[in-house]
Amino acid sequence: MTHPLSLAFLTTFDVGPAEAVRIAAATGYQMVGLRILPAAPGSEPDYPLLHDDAALREVRAALSDTGVTVGDVEIIRLKPENDWDLFARFCARCEALSARHILVAGDDPDLSRLTESFARFCDIAAPHGLTADLEFMPWTAVPDLTAALRIVEDAGRANGGVLVDALHYNRSATTLDQIAALPAHRVNYVQFCDGPDPFDPSDAGLIRVARGERLLPGQGGIDLVGLAKAIPPGVPVSVEIPNRPLAAKVDALGRAAMAHAATTAILRAAGRG
Repeated sequence: MTHPLSLAFLTTFDVGPAEAVRIAAATGYQMVGLRILPAAPGSEPDYPLLHDDAALREVRAALSDTGVTVGDVEIIRLKPENDWDLFARFCARCEALSARHILVAGDDPDLSRLTESFARFCDIAAPHGLTADLEFMPWTAVPDLTAALRIVEDAGRANGGVLVDALHYNRSATTLDQIAALPAHRVNYVQFCDGPDPFDPSDAGLIRVARGERLLPGQGGIDLVGLAKAIPPGVPVSVEIPNRPLAAKVDALGRAAMAHAATTAILRAAGRG
């Protein structure tokens, strides 16, 4: 069974959301990922889609014109204290985009409280038809698949999922056997990229690569064919390849096309193309 492809926000980070939709359509993606809230407070400007109705109308028009749909929307960070009203507005905006999934990160070292927060967010997202997908990242309070699955299962919400990112799987204490054993109803989408191997295991080194130095599938040392075989058949694949050195040389349309071709080749090699 083939996997629908989604053009992740970070792959074409340098264009606006309506343009990202048009690029996704032009390069063969069925879906697009958008960002509404910053990855970290103060690290980037606010995104207009959260409050600008004109921007929302422009994106909705691009989606209608192209037939592309919104796969995931970024990013909810669960901390010891959270702005639940903001999260509710975020989910309403996601519904207005007919989005499917929300990327969630866990930044609360109190795992009991984090689990409660994840359950509460799932309850906010559910009436909007959205899943909440907890991404494990080695430098966060949810460092690997084991931790993510425990939180999701303990939260006990039907719309809760575990998000597997190829880079984080490779850098964390996570195995392909563990990924293959994930309950299929907990895997709503996955993220594909490649990365250098060997790599700097420090938090700073991991973050630098994750946010700006990922590689096209097939260019690094991650077993992406094995990963493709381990994920549920037909699950959407978000192609997330932020590469700022490449962006200085190749425009967003070109990078999206390169990422699509490289990911499709990996899926074919795994018998999933």
